[in-house]
Amino acid sequence: MRVIVTDEVAAEGLALLEQDPRVEMDVRLGLSKEELLAIIGGYEVIITRSGTNVDRNLLDAATRLKLVARAGVGIDNVDVDYASSRGVIVVNAPLGNTNSAAEHTMALLLAACRNVTKSNASLKSGEWKRAPFTGVELKGKTAGVIGLGKVGGRVATRLKAFECEVLACDPYIALKRAHDLGVKLVSHDEIYKNCDIITVHTPLNDETRNMIGAREFGLMQDGVIVLNVARGGVINEEALLANLKNGKIGLAAIDVYSVEPPKTEILKELISQEQLVVTPHLGANTFEAQINVAVDVSREILNYLDEQPLENAVNIPRFDMALMEQMRPFMNLIRVMSDFAIQLVEKNPAKVIFGYTGQIAHYDCSPLTVFGLSALLNRMVEQDVNMVNASLIAEQMGIVVEESKSTLSAAFSNLVTLVIENSDGKRRLIAGTLFEGAPRIVRLRDYTMDFCPEEHMLLIHYGDRPGMIGKIGTIMGKHDINIASMNLGRSEKKGEAMVILSLDSAVPADVVAEIREATDASFIKAIHLPGR
Repeated sequence: MRVIVTDEVAAEGLALLEQDPRVEMDVRLGLSKEELLAIIGGYEVIITRSGTNVDRNLLDAATRLKLVARAGVGIDNVDVDYASSRGVIVVNAPLGNTNSAAEHTMALLLAACRNVTKSNASLKSGEWKRAPFTGVELKGKTAGVIGLGKVGGRVATRLKAFECEVLACDPYIALKRAHDLGVKLVSHDEIYKNCDIITVHTPLNDETRNMIGAREFGLMQDGVIVLNVARGGVINEEALLANLKNGKIGLAAIDVYSVEPPKTEILKELISQEQLVVTPHLGANTFEAQINVAVDVSREILNYLDEQPLENAVNIPRFDMALMEQMRPFMNLIRVMSDFAIQLVEKNPAKVIFGYTGQIAHYDCSPLTVFGLSALLNRMVEQDVNMVNASLIAEQMGIVVEESKSTLSAAFSNLVTLVIENSDGKRRLIAGTLFEGAPRIVRLRDYTMDFCPEEHMLLIHYGDRPGMIGKIGTIMGKHDINIASMNLGRSEKKGEAMVILSLDSAVPADVVAEIREATDASFIKAIHLPGR
């Protein structure tokens, strides 16, 4: 696998890749956009930080690209939606620099409150002044944390250690997490109205862009302290400047900017404000953090090579890693079922329904659904389909995908059902379970079955009458095709019957035709499951 590194990434992390003989890595720093576009087509993986824009043009040129590895938390320099449409996995390192960012937030807050930067400059210039640099304490202040994720949670913990009362706002965080952190969950407006200190720790997206603007500043107390060590653009910088100039904001600290380096006139004037402490996007710039994020993305690349689950893929539905070993056999089961069922379908599906019954229904099964969908679509389209783009391709093909769950199961502790429905209403149903960790098919259409899927199988549907099994066996023997096992299901005596034969070798088309004629089969299909 060829890997290109386009931004400065810690060598200690990249060493993991250098030691793997399967990886050929090129470190190419400082490439122009044109130079990168000219060579990116030769690589399967790109490792970046914030200095490389992985946009549509780059993704179009990267014809072999499988993985974008962002050595950091933010992914605003990656067009994730377009990468997903091309089946490219995007991974980041959301944990490697969380401590670094949280500590930098506290460093900026303390520097602002205690006039560290101004008193430092004064003393170094030869002055001895104390009164102009009288500061404020954190103890007893009410602090508002917007975004209670990995970084925000750490900041909240540190604010509490300084004896602040902490309010938090995050619509995606469970009440239990707030309780565990000892903070109170409130609305955005309550943060703005009641807090002496406000710090943001959210990603930059359509929901958070300019989240704090003129209206929000108008709700804040006079003399409020505002920090942004998350992403430039979350706080509207023009409104921030106006409120620094009019005295509404007492102190502020900023590490991130909507344009980096900050070249606009608004940003230049903002940075020059006396009440503002600034740093050049140093939140993740500790030696420890740089090594951590490099190690994290390198491990994800090796996981991809080893066909192991990716812990930090941002565009793949994934299980809680604590459940991965438990869910892995179900992934194999649903892959086998999907491979089997799609071979029984004569027209493109209009609807696909994945059903989960029993103990498995207690868990999030969406990764199983997407995994099964990708297995189905890989049999139908020339494009490479994976868990990244399966849902998008299904939508483009007009296929409706549904999921049903029930914790009640009469016959099996766990049962997975797949129904494929054509536009004419014809349905194909297959149900399976696990027996000692191995896939077992227990139902086809309305027939109760019980067989272990094998590489070569033959499914026959015919009218049940004496001598049929003998005819099938005779034809198979004549053509030197050995039957390993047979499973028969039927609706009633001398009614319709379905037989599934497990075979040691494939059945040629002329033999299929001969069996069809001999049995007057209403349906017959040779099934091939590679790798079984």
